[in-house]
Amino acid sequence: MLSPLIIAAPASGSGKTTLTLGLLAALKRRGLEVAPFKVGPDFIDPGHHAAACGRVSRNLDGWMCGEPAVRSTFARGSAGTDLAVIEGVMGLFDGASGDSDEGSTAEIARWLEGNILLLVDARSQARSAAALIKGFVEFDPRLRFAGVVFNRVGSARHEQLLRQAVAATPGLPPVVGCLPREGGVALPERHLGLVTAAEQAADFVALADLVENHLDLDRLLSGLRETNAPAPVFGQSLPHGDGVGRRGRVRIGVARDAAFCFCYPENLELLTAAGAELVFFSPLADTLPEDLAGLYLPGGYPELFLDRLGDNGELIGQLRTAAAAGLPIYAECGGLLLLCEGLNDKPLSGIFPARAKLLGKRKSLGYREVTFTADTPLGPAGTVARGHEFHYSALEMPVSVPRVYALRRKGGAASGSEGFSCKNVLASYVHLHFGGNPQLAENFVRFCERKKR
Repeated sequence: MLSPLIIAAPASGSGKTTLTLGLLAALKRRGLEVAPFKVGPDFIDPGHHAAACGRVSRNLDGWMCGEPAVRSTFARGSAGTDLAVIEGVMGLFDGASGDSDEGSTAEIARWLEGNILLLVDARSQARSAAALIKGFVEFDPRLRFAGVVFNRVGSARHEQLLRQAVAATPGLPPVVGCLPREGGVALPERHLGLVTAAEQAADFVALADLVENHLDLDRLLSGLRETNAPAPVFGQSLPHGDGVGRRGRVRIGVARDAAFCFCYPENLELLTAAGAELVFFSPLADTLPEDLAGLYLPGGYPELFLDRLGDNGELIGQLRTAAAAGLPIYAECGGLLLLCEGLNDKPLSGIFPARAKLLGKRKSLGYREVTFTADTPLGPAGTVARGHEFHYSALEMPVSVPRVYALRRKGGAASGSEGFSCKNVLASYVHLHFGGNPQLAENFVRFCERKKR
């Protein structure tokens, strides 16, 4: 396979997702098997990646998972492909701190020895863009750059000036494309980012055409060196895919539909590897599957489907009955909201005596390190895990409900207690990545098995 191609930019908002989706669609059109990845914790972009090229997209997150897990995830996700395309996060060097590349796209590029395609927003600049690119290329000499793409180019004259500036500056990678300011492809957005692929697929024909018409793909691909396929270097031997159809020791129901679609693939694969048979269902349309030993309610957009959730009274009743009977339930963010009495005055399951409200602005965003302060379905007191929190809703949870998470931010500062516990139910706004601590999946499966017996 070719060495990985990493789409990076000097800053957020430069157009990385548009370029990545266009590349994935164009390369698929050429008959290449492409493995998509996303740096960081985002759930929405990987869904669009998968829709563009027909292959599951995985997150590469150095802070949540660490280098061995990132390498293993990359190896599994790129097995049997011709090329991996990795969409970066924020600016190339932006990460956990100001004095290192921890948690950044640059860190992933360095670990995987990838080739960076630098996307530069060229609005309101010409020769100055060369100075910016030179700074990025020389900032960390360990990194490799495959080329430069300019975005939002205003005219043929603007493009000529940009190309001249790069060509006249020694040591810069070649310009392999210029995307026009007008005639680009708009991707619809909402409060957590882009609209999910499950709701509205991007126009991949138009995106592929954009890349084919304005990038020199042959030149870009010819600059990527051949490399051996990477081998997994850590953890259990995990199945490919999410475990659908695999028989395990216990059946665990997993919510999956347009309202509950934020789930890291490794979480599901690690549950399967630990002995779970995953049974997927839609809280919008289905009832609970039969003979479950546990339940996993991921995050998503339940606030957009409150009427449909409320209309599925049979499922709501089953959730209450299952929780009261001691069924192990693990819920994250949107799954937590489903377990509350209501959201925006729309009644829900009421497993927790809490009411939630969607706010007009973001309530919380950032990485979280979690230490369990009591025994939970995911592990005993003292267990440490890492995850991410991003939501626009706020809870009114009574102080009588136990909190079993001690939270710390990325820099180590304490950020309070969370992780709500009721019987065998554990719910939190934090999306945990099991890849950072695979024992979480093993613990949950064993807990479900014990309770089932």
